[in-house]
Formats: sequence, structure tokens, C-alpha cells
Amino acid sequence: MAEIDTVEENKNIVAQYRRLLRHAKPVLKDGDNAIIRKAFNLAMEAHKGMRRKSGEPYILHPIAVAQIAVEEIGLGTTSIIASLLHDVVEDTELEIEDIRKEFGPKVAKIIDGLTKISGVFDKTMSQQAENFRKMLLTLSDDVRVILIKLADRLHNMRTLDSMARDKQLKIASETIYLYAPLAHRLGLYAIKSELEDLYLKYTEPISYRSIAVKLSQTKIARNKFIRDFISPLESELHKQKVSFVIKGRPKSIFSIWNKMQQSNVDFEHIYDLFAIRIIIDTEQDNEKAVCWQVYSIVTDYYKPNPDRLRDWISTPRSNGYESLHSTVMSKTGQWVEVQIRSARMDEIAEKGYAAHWKYKENTDKTSKEERGLELWINKVRDLLQRNDLSAIDFVDEFKSNLFTEEVFVFTPKGDLKVLPAGSTALDFAFEIHTHIGAHCLGAKVNQKLVPLSYVLNNGDQIEIITSSKQKPSEDWLKFVVTTKSKTKIKDWLKEEKKRIADDGKEIVLRKLKNLKIEMNQEVMSKFLHYYNEKYAQDFYYKIAKEVIDSKGLRNALEQIQGVEARKDLLGDLKNKEIKLTTDSSKNDMLLIGEDLAKIDYTLSKCCNPIPGDDVFGFVTVSEGIKIHRTICPNAAELMAQYGYRIVKAKWTDGHELAFLATLKVKGSDRVGMLNNITRVISNELKVNIRSLTIETEDGIFDGTIQLFVHDTKQLDKLIKKLHMVPGVMGVTRYYN
Repeated sequence: MAEIDTVEENKNIVAQYRRLLRHAKPVLKDGDNAIIRKAFNLAMEAHKGMRRKSGEPYILHPIAVAQIAVEEIGLGTTSIIASLLHDVVEDTELEIEDIRKEFGPKVAKIIDGLTKISGVFDKTMSQQAENFRKMLLTLSDDVRVILIKLADRLHNMRTLDSMARDKQLKIASETIYLYAPLAHRLGLYAIKSELEDLYLKYTEPISYRSIAVKLSQTKIARNKFIRDFISPLESELHKQKVSFVIKGRPKSIFSIWNKMQQSNVDFEHIYDLFAIRIIIDTEQDNEKAVCWQVYSIVTDYYKPNPDRLRDWISTPRSNGYESLHSTVMSKTGQWVEVQIRSARMDEIAEKGYAAHWKYKENTDKTSKEERGLELWINKVRDLLQRNDLSAIDFVDEFKSNLFTEEVFVFTPKGDLKVLPAGSTALDFAFEIHTHIGAHCLGAKVNQKLVPLSYVLNNGDQIEIITSSKQKPSEDWLKFVVTTKSKTKIKDWLKEEKKRIADDGKEIVLRKLKNLKIEMNQEVMSKFLHYYNEKYAQDFYYKIAKEVIDSKGLRNALEQIQGVEARKDLLGDLKNKEIKLTTDSSKNDMLLIGEDLAKIDYTLSKCCNPIPGDDVFGFVTVSEGIKIHRTICPNAAELMAQYGYRIVKAKWTDGHELAFLATLKVKGSDRVGMLNNITRVISNELKVNIRSLTIETEDGIFDGTIQLFVHDTKQLDKLIKKLHMVPGVMGVTRYYN
């Protein structure tokens, strides 16, 4: 082991600390330097002798978190102190009360929040979900807890190289599943984008490197393209005396990869790689007019795609994002995304929630974006107060709403209401009032009658029609979108079911009394077993609804004993049969578990792994171990939610079994194309085709080929061969 140069290490620590102070200087007030120094000294002492997996001194981590909080999120002194001390309570004998005495209640409250959520995703799913719920509770308390937690996660992702492969996959999966969407919702687009790129770097390293290399190779050509594109715009903007800055950049590696997957094309066929941002410097009252002036200049030079105009200036997103987006055609025939915004809007777009307060100080009015963000935080608070949701359901509900866009609609009196995109007339009714939603019979949208399931559009004016005889139906759950609607409908149905079940209980007790049988736990257990019901309430409910015939209760009791005996016998036979018919041939293909022992498994159909794929095992409740690819569409969720059920898996060598794989092929539709493709597959590479479907439109074909291959080497060779067929534009491996 190399000798550690502590002198150099200490110099580096001091240099990083001074760098932090330099970046923090604009937000520091008199006396702040001293209290930050006090926090730094305490952190140094607390983490003395501690090292990260990379071998570097642990103190560099809290300094880096504080640096991100200041430089990339725009937080101030309180957050710097909390960032420096965020691991102190967990790693030392110090308690929150000690922090409160030294640094005050605000810092103590933030560190308390950070300490409580330090174990998120460490143990079982229920604990993970409970801890995530705790983390969100702090959102409605002090949003700085979440912002510092995001800074902490970003630094951990930036330094993930030193972790073991299975840890990398787990942490990356948590990040894409919850932290990147959370950064998006809080308006931290730069952090969200970097988290996504880092996720791809560790889960799909080959694809990540390939795209990064190609972006590097095309950098000179891209820069020339951007210069040529913005040159006439700069001239015209100067003529019209607009103060501006233009930034040209390629889209993120993750967004390019995502588009390649969705469109089933290669890198070379992704045409909208470019994004141009025009940032204007003007007074806040004049922003909207100048942005539209710039839009007019851009569209005078370049033809816009009318379907791609996004006006988030008139109606900002709920996370505060304001910008004018348009996609235009360059003179060389390439689509370019143009974003137009003010310097104020740009800072909010990059630094999100934290940047609002900087501009709030300059006005007594509560901005639209701030109201939108407060509304969203209030929705999170409502979600947290729901007692009927399990911790796992809570995480799912929260996750499903993170990326939701909004629709803006009006009441008959002209009041604006903001709902998630896809919301229905019934969602609107529940948004107005629970009683109105529960008794909603229909709606008038723009003076026309529409059904409850009508999907709202921007600008709709809605009048709700109610009836005292109307009541919620289970069918309503099939089309409502908002958490509030779902919660209120479920609450009503639950109460209604309880009332009906009480009626059913009375029926059963009367029947048993006539049969001179006393209802007790043993009798109830037998009924539940016989009728295959889990809960007594469900049994009583079905009796009341006559799904279960109450007249047959006596016969049921008489038959229960005999049926149970027969089931026991069948169970024994089934167990013996399983032992006799276990497919031992598969056991040799994979090694599973910490000690990589040979264990029975099945290959997941959602991603069809084949030898050579990077895989992991997932312990299911009823189907044993299922093998998934690490880039399976379900992998991030499985690893993030059920990390304790993930086991290592590794292919062994020397077997010639065939595995099902699916390819998507895209190209020009010409005579003989299908024959050329099948000849390469069957004749040249001797691969068996299971199925082949082709769809053509406007001279372009899209094909789906299912075939049997031995491993990824054979599949990669096949993909390369198909790329060489004249007219083929893209070949990618596909999974459900």
C-alpha cells in the first residue's frame, strides 16, 4: 500500500475549503466567515482519520457537498454550515442538541432532517419507503434538507468509481428512480441532467462511452454548425438593440441515448442533437415582450415546427420553470431546439427552488411559479397525511407524479385551476370540493355537455353538474388521474364496503344461529379457507352482495374437513413432482449469490437476457430467482425498491444453448431488402429465426425479428453484419 502524504492531503483540504469560501463570498454577510470556520473545524475533528472508499480523506466529501449547494444550487450560509456538518451526528457522539447550542435552531433542524433520512434505501423496502416518506416530510418543513440531500447524492454519483459493481448499480438505480425526478420537479435541470448521465455511465458503460466518443469526434463540426446557425441571429439582435447571450450545446448523453432507444435509430440518425439558448438581459416587467420579440427574429430566419412551440412564459411549470421553446429547421435541414428566456428565468431554470427567494426579495408579489411550487408542496403534504397508504404505495404514488406536466383550466367564474396533464372533468370536480366530486353527474366544457371521463385541455372552462342521488363508483378509478380524486373515491368505496359487509355479517350470524352454530375464530378461518378469501370483511361483503350464497353455509362447513385433507395429499404429491421434474440443465448456466453458488432460476421475459449480458438475480415471492439484465426497463425500480432481494449473478462458459433475443431493424424499403436480411441471419451466421414482422410507411420499413442466439458475442456479430446490408439505417436490440 502506498504511503499517504498527509502534508499534501492537508494542503488539498485547505485549498478546497478556500475555494468554497470564494464561491460563497457573494452570499456571505458580516460574521458568516467565522461561523463557517467553526463548522469546518468541527467537521474536521469529527471526521479525523476517516476515509472514503476511494482512499481520500472523508472531510473532502462535506466540503464538496457545500460547494455544490452554493455554486450549483445557490444556497447560503445556513446551508453551507449544514452541508459541512451533515454526517457529524451520525458518525460521532455529538447530538442534535449540541448542534443547536453551537449553530442555532435552523441548522439543527436541517441536520436533524438529513440524519433521519441517511438510511434511505439501506434495508428492506418498507423501511426504505418509510425513510423516503420522512425525507418528503422535511420538504414541507424546510426544502433545504432536500436540496442538500440532492447535493450529497450528486457528489456520491460523481465519485462512484471506487464502489463495487453491485453497489454502483444499486446507487445508480436509486438515483434514476427517485433523485433525478425529484431534481426535475424542484427545477434543478442541470443537476437532473448530470444525475441521468451518471446513471447511464454506470448501468450502460459501453453505450455511454460510445456516445461520448462520437460527441467528441463531431465537436469541431458541431461548433461550426452552431456558429453558422447563430451568426444571422446575433446580427439582427444587435440591430434591434437586444442585450443577450447565446449558448449552443449538444443535448445530454442520457437524452441522446433515450432518443436512440425510443426511436430505434443509431447515433448517426439522431438529428436534433443541438440546443441553442438565447438569454436576454432586461427588466422583469419587460421580459415577456422581449422574449416574443426574439422568437419573431428566430422564426424570420428559420422555419419553426408549429407542433413544437412551448410557451412556459405565460404559464410557468409548477416547479417555477419559465422559458419559450421552439424547434426550427436550419438551412442545412437539421432540427434545432431554441430556448428563449431572461437571465432571471435562466438562473431559476438552473438552480430551481432556491433561486426564487433571490427574486422574491425584490417584489412583494407572490410569483406564479412560486404559487405553483407551493401548490405542489401542499400536494406532497396531503399525500403524507394519508393514513390508508402503505409506505410502498406512497412511494409509487409520489413517483408517478414527479414528472407530471400541467393543464390550465378555468371555473365558470374565471378562476384558474392547475391540474396534472391527462386530468378529467371528474378530477376537476374533486379539485373544487370533495362533495362536488362525489356527487358529480356530468360536466359542461365550453358550454357543451361532456362525460365524467372527458380529458381536459388547456383553456377549457368547466361547469360541474351534480345530483344528490349520484355516488362514487369503482369504475371512476379507471379514468381519474389526480391523487386527491383517487383518495376520496377509495375512501368512499371503503366506507360503503364496510357498511355492506356489516349487513353481510348480520346475515351470516342469523344463519349460524338457526343452525345452532356459534361464530368464533375457528369457524371464520374455515369459511375464509373454503371460499378462498383473505379477510372476513371480503367474505361478509360477498354474502351481502349474494356473490356467495348464504344458503350454502351449512354444506360448506360439512365439506371443509374433507377438502382440507385432499388438499394436503395433493400438496405432498406436487412437492414430490417438483423434485422429480426440476430442470437441472439450467443450473449450469449461471452462478448466483454472494458465493456464486449454482441455484435454479428462470430468465425474465421483460428483457430476455442472454449469455454475455450484464445481469442480476431478483428473488421473487412465488417464482424463485428471476434473471434480469442490468438495463432491463424494470431494473431501476427493482433495485431501488427491493434492494434486499437482489443477488449477484454471473454467466458460466462452455454451453451452446440458444436464447431468445429481439432485434429492431429500420431502413429504406426496397426490393430484395427482406431477402438480404434473412440471408445474413440464416445463411451466413446460421441463426434460427423465430418470427419476423415488417411494417412500411413512406418508403421506410420498421422490422421486428425474434431469433435464437447463444450469447451476446453472436448477437453483436449479427448486428454488425445487418448494419452492412445496403439501406439498413439502424439495428438495435429490443426488450419489452
